[in-house]
Amino acid sequence: MGPIRASPPREKRWLRWLPAALILGVFVLDLLTPRGVRVFPLLAAAPVLVAPWLSLAGTVATGGAALLAAVLLPLVKGRLPFGVDDIVPFSTFVTLTLLAAVVNRLLARERRQLKNAREVAEAVQRAVLPSPPKRIGPLAVAVRYEAAAREAAIGGDLYAIRPTPHGVRLMIADVRGKGLGAVHTVNALLGTFHEAALRAPDLPGVVRWLEERVQEANAAEGGTGPETFVTAVIAELSADGSTLRTANRGHPAPLLVHRGRARPLEPGAPSLPLGLADLGGPDIPVDRYALPEGAVLVLFTDGVVEARDHRGVFYDPVPRLSRPLPPDPDHVLDALLADLYRHTAEHLDDDVALLAIGLPRDTDDGPGKAPAAHRTEADDSRRV
Repeated sequence: MGPIRASPPREKRWLRWLPAALILGVFVLDLLTPRGVRVFPLLAAAPVLVAPWLSLAGTVATGGAALLAAVLLPLVKGRLPFGVDDIVPFSTFVTLTLLAAVVNRLLARERRQLKNAREVAEAVQRAVLPSPPKRIGPLAVAVRYEAAAREAAIGGDLYAIRPTPHGVRLMIADVRGKGLGAVHTVNALLGTFHEAALRAPDLPGVVRWLEERVQEANAAEGGTGPETFVTAVIAELSADGSTLRTANRGHPAPLLVHRGRARPLEPGAPSLPLGLADLGGPDIPVDRYALPEGAVLVLFTDGVVEARDHRGVFYDPVPRLSRPLPPDPDHVLDALLADLYRHTAEHLDDDVALLAIGLPRDTDDGPGKAPAAHRTEADDSRRV
């Protein structure tokens, strides 16, 4: 399993130049203003303005540099820097610098507390989401979990994969909400999936088990809170990786990456998320795909497609994965995440979970191999 990490904060490198720019700007402004106009208050405010961003040393240094500028300005204009009228302004200057230092320390303590909370949340997330094996038979497996930097709360994203007598069954899902309630639902769904993957005779049977579990969680709440629902893709790969069956419950479509092309495996019919079966029809649609050798199947949560850049444009993973890439799931996920962070300026607003499966490669896999074929199975599947 890839490391669970918080998305790195944006680097505000311009902040390191803010104190110098501020002091220089005030210095120039003073030279351009009439003799009787004083810009001393602007210099006194400099350490307070930079206190939330810089270190304690940087804040105090800004105060010292601003004080030096306040001493030099009168000399440049041909008068003494210290007089009876300067006692109160300089006292105010020292007071504001001390106040800025106190504010800086308080903010630094809050940042440390938030960092500790995030580390605890990530540790819990690791405990809930165990590492899958790197290989299951002929299939290569890779996962990633990226925690949003703006949240210390534990997310509801999850993935699971299990070899069974029916093939390799897998799931990626996103529980509505965050915090301990989401973790409880995630833990329950993981246990239910692993049991259902072994015991259910077909994919709709696995979906029924999961639907029942979410319904039980809602019943346990007794209507005291918002109804829990879960978007998910539950899938089944044949043992040789040649056939894929999916049941998409309101989740972003998986991507099939093969020979420089990424194609969404959209469901033939829409379905409601888990926990909302009472609002939908009785059938559980299952889509079937014939997969090419050497392809990589990529599943992800909506934190990927709902990520935005500074203009509010949503991220689309298809263009990045529609480039020549090695048929290795780890490489594919690393390339996707690097492009996602570039799009968002290294700042995620929601957790991201990814699961990639590398299909077996055929040495005779020539350019004439056909892409994945799709059809919707006529499963007479009834909801619970």
